[in-house]
Amino acid sequence: MTDKKDQLTGAGFLLRLLFALLLVLLTYNPSEYSYYQWMVASFTNFQVAVIPVGVILLIGWTIYIRATLHSLGMWGLLLAFALFGSLLWMIIDWGIVSANNIVAVTWIVEIIMALVLGTGMSWSHVRRKLSGQQDVDETDA
Repeated sequence: MTDKKDQLTGAGFLLRLLFALLLVLLTYNPSEYSYYQWMVASFTNFQVAVIPVGVILLIGWTIYIRATLHSLGMWGLLLAFALFGSLLWMIIDWGIVSANNIVAVTWIVEIIMALVLGTGMSWSHVRRKLSGQQDVDETDA
């Protein structure tokens, strides 16, 4: 039986989504303010802080990717990217965004990545609510 503290709330989902968006956008984005640009600039003017920040980002990516793979599985991940990819295709096909506008497409793809990661972090809660089944590795400890 699940405790009240184990229930997914709208705020809980939005918080997971916000952290996924921060992780994706802090790692790389088309502006000049991302870890990627900082790391590249550090090749000519080395800053030791690049190393621990990179490790922290790697820890965040590991947590999110592992949870997403565990909760969605490869099939679910494929379906999520197919859904969001087809929405991107639709946005481009309808002329809302030009495929030649690399910056806009990059921002959209990054938001899609955050949506998939945020959904992956929350999907076990959603599946448990819909099916009443818990994941195999969950224990009452």
